[in-house]
Amino acid sequence: MSWKDWVHITKLDPDRYLDKDAIEIVATSGTDALMLSGTLNVTPENQAELYDLVRDYDMPIVVEPADPCGARFEGIDLVFVPSVLNASHPLWIVGQHQRWVRNYSIDWERVVPEAYIVLNPASSVAKVTGSDCSLSAEAVSAYATVADRYFRFPVVYIEYSGTYGDPDVVKAVSENVSDARIFYGGGINNAERAAEMSAYADTIVVGNAVYEAGIEALKATVRAVR
Repeated sequence: MSWKDWVHITKLDPDRYLDKDAIEIVATSGTDALMLSGTLNVTPENQAELYDLVRDYDMPIVVEPADPCGARFEGIDLVFVPSVLNASHPLWIVGQHQRWVRNYSIDWERVVPEAYIVLNPASSVAKVTGSDCSLSAEAVSAYATVADRYFRFPVVYIEYSGTYGDPDVVKAVSENVSDARIFYGGGINNAERAAEMSAYADTIVVGNAVYEAGIEALKATVRAVR
């Protein structure tokens, strides 16, 4: 299955703990892929520990580094690399990426660029990147259109990280994006929210629910999008 066919991704944070039994339930839940991703306290050591827990399951494993210089390729199927379009500093749009290209060997066949639009001001990613989260649906849609039609990003990621977002915003994006896949992440912790956002997003990303709402909640979100 191509990543473009994924409808459900489970995001696991290297800085948060799940035991082996929980990992097995996640990996066999029907989710399309496991994304190893976090904003704070992600180290090569805890990323490797998490990878060791998930690597033996027959499913795609992808990494989404907060800083592309932390991208890992060994054993990983794909590396999704964010550019935060509404960040306050170009460091998070292209600066880190330029440093990555200058100083590291990159397997471009496994790189998938993501145009992030971060919309929860209380989230770690918003604070780190200084994202302008006070955007109207029209402004978000315009960012998404620039990503899709001008920069040709293959993914437009609407990120509410830790809270449930506005479906009207995601709907507005879906009405204006032509080629990019629309990812939505944030606050999906039950079947109703999964179904609502998957009506507009091509792929939903479920993360915090795994740790806070429990594994059964994750499985409910998978069923909702099937």
